[in-house]
Amino acid sequence: MSPQYRVHVSKDYLVFACAHFVIFDAHSREPLHGHNYRLSITVDGTLDDYGFVLDFVRMKKLARRLVDSIDHSVLLAEHAPRLTYREDGEMLHVDYEGRPAYMLPVKEVTRLPILNTTVECIAAWFAERFKEEFTALGYTNLTMLELDLEENTRQSAVVRIPLGDS
Repeated sequence: MSPQYRVHVSKDYLVFACAHFVIFDAHSREPLHGHNYRLSITVDGTLDDYGFVLDFVRMKKLARRLVDSIDHSVLLAEHAPRLTYREDGEMLHVDYEGRPAYMLPVKEVTRLPILNTTVECIAAWFAERFKEEFTALGYTNLTMLELDLEENTRQSAVVRIPLGDS
C-alpha cells in the first residue's frame, strides 16, 4: 500500500461575504443577515509521478474561483421546502410559507442547489464543486477531501467526502 499524504490550504483571500437566512423548523426562520465566511481545504492522496498530491497553485486558484463566484451575494436554498421563488424582470420574489418575504435583485442572488443555507449545507456544496473539478482535471491519486467552512471565528462546519474510487 502506498503512503498517504495530506495537503492543506487556508489563505486570507479565501474569505467571502454573503447574506443568508436559515429555516429552523416547520414554522420558524432567522432574519436575513450576513457572515464573512472563511474556507480551508485539505486533500488526502498518494503522490503523482511528479511528487505531488495536488499542486498548491492549482488548488489555490480553484478555491479562489469558487469563493469569488458567490462573494457578496445573497445565498438562497433552491431545494428549501418552505421557499418559493418567482422572477419578475430584474427582481426575485422570495416567498416563505406562501407569504412574501423578500424582493431582491436577481444579479445579487446565488441560488444554491441545497436544502438550507446552513454552514453545513454550504460546505457540502463547496466540497462537491471541488470533487467535480478534481474529476474533470483527471486526478486519480486523490482519496479524501475535507473542507472547513467558518462562518464566525471558531464556529465552522467540516465536511469530508471520498474522492476517486474510495
